[in-house]
Amino acid sequence: MLLIFGLSVFFRTLGQGDFHCPGCGGDRHYRQRVARRWFTLFFVPVIPLNRVGEVVECTTCRTRYNLDVLRLPTAREMAAALPAAMRASAVAVLVAGDPSASAARARAVEAVHGYGMAAFDDAMLAADLEQAPDASGEVIAQAGAQLTTEAREWFLAQVVRIALADGAIGAGERQALHTVAGRLGMTPAHTVGVISTTEGAARE
Repeated sequence: MLLIFGLSVFFRTLGQGDFHCPGCGGDRHYRQRVARRWFTLFFVPVIPLNRVGEVVECTTCRTRYNLDVLRLPTAREMAAALPAAMRASAVAVLVAGDPSASAARARAVEAVHGYGMAAFDDAMLAADLEQAPDASGEVIAQAGAQLTTEAREWFLAQVVRIALADGAIGAGERQALHTVAGRLGMTPAHTVGVISTTEGAARE
């Protein structure tokens, strides 16, 4: 009797969800799969051997990626993170300056609108100002991790313009801007450069 045996790798699905597929360039459904080597007899897996690895497979393009790909934010997560981060940043700067300044509040509302939350208004800003900003640092850091260097600069510049809306930037506001920039992942020197450039543009 002829015995046909060998070694083969088989995949088993551990979980699934949505992720940003680098191959497709957009949000797609994925399967998280583990690969295990099996001893086969007549091409049938008989004895499980060692695990080969774990991958994330896009159900659309079938490309397999390292698990690190799940750290990339989806477009939906990005759309939610940016306005939330701007709201938190605006609150930090307003609290450090004059929360009642109408020009600064109007500029804060405008900045949040610019990041996709058209329904945001002064009443919502007032509610944000009344809440303790305990989670604001995490919200800003999450957005910062998703932004390019240029996008971080633009984001910080919008926050600087909030501080400038009611006049020169005060010491407390400047410290708040540095705190926001640090949470975005910017260095102190980089932060000073963006603040100075934005202040200069406002004076022209």
